[in-house]
Amino acid sequence: MQIEIRPLRPDDVRAAFTCGDVDLDRFFRNFAGQNQFRLHIGTTYVVADAARILGYVTVSPGSIMIDQLPLRDQRRFPAYPLPVLRLARLAVAADHQGCGIGSRLLRFVLELAREMASRLGCVGVVVDAQRQAVGFYARLGFVELPVIAGGLASRPQPLPMFLPIGSIPGGLNRSSH
Repeated sequence: MQIEIRPLRPDDVRAAFTCGDVDLDRFFRNFAGQNQFRLHIGTTYVVADAARILGYVTVSPGSIMIDQLPLRDQRRFPAYPLPVLRLARLAVAADHQGCGIGSRLLRFVLELAREMASRLGCVGVVVDAQRQAVGFYARLGFVELPVIAGGLASRPQPLPMFLPIGSIPGGLNRSSH
């Protein structure tokens, strides 16, 4: 199967995509195009073969304040908004889950972050991890971001996690796009 990672196109057929998560499916069908082509608040990249879209990831540039970073990273940076790449959503078609498409999309995002760091500045990647995905991101080096006010009860859903740019391995392969 020949697949590519590329930006979402206005003529891509999104209506048939289903990953098993109603919110992720709804976002992709109803809002990904609007956010990318009209509002310019994020870019969605798709994994596609000749026939259909097999997965997607939505990213946008963002910033994070130093007190939102893990303590280990706070000492390294100045106390003003720091540029990050935000991984907003990642989904794989239900019938292609477990085939490595999600990992491929994540590697693609990490390479985007490395490019952003060298071209514009970027201290890391922030992901809003769904509870069932926290372990996946933690195994890759992402750490939970600290709660600013309140206790665990005030922790937002999904869980924000951070991966510093220096923890992203060099030489990631983006030849598939």
